[in-house]
Amino acid sequence: MRLTTKGRYAVTAMLDLSLNYGVGAITLADISERQGISLSYLEQLFARLRKQGLVSSSRGPGGGYRLSRAADTITVLDVISAVDEKVDSTQCEGRQNCHGHEQCLSHELWQSLSDQIRVYLDGITLAQVVSNFEKSRNGEKVIAFDMI
Repeated sequence: MRLTTKGRYAVTAMLDLSLNYGVGAITLADISERQGISLSYLEQLFARLRKQGLVSSSRGPGGGYRLSRAADTITVLDVISAVDEKVDSTQCEGRQNCHGHEQCLSHELWQSLSDQIRVYLDGITLAQVVSNFEKSRNGEKVIAFDMI
């Protein structure tokens, strides 16, 4: 599995919103500046995130984006899936035709890995990532995520 820039940027932008949850609407220009992500790319990502109900937007002065629900209810998998990122370690993208038109010898191994990655990412909320970030920022050692 290779997580592309699209998935990484979407997670990063959502974490930025999580850090600022409760402050009010956050503009994409602010996220762009803080995270070093192209504004036009963020616009594309947020269109998908809004369509999937993960963020809400408001227009006009003081407008911008905010999480549509609490950060402890949005998982990393929710974000990655919202931007159409695939979490798949198989060569055949799960179609079981990796060896010509048949399943290869290692298909089940890679399928199982994909399943484990999905379970792992579905067990980590944005709030947990932010909490670990803040702990590490304060000099606390962070070893792993506490799974839900």
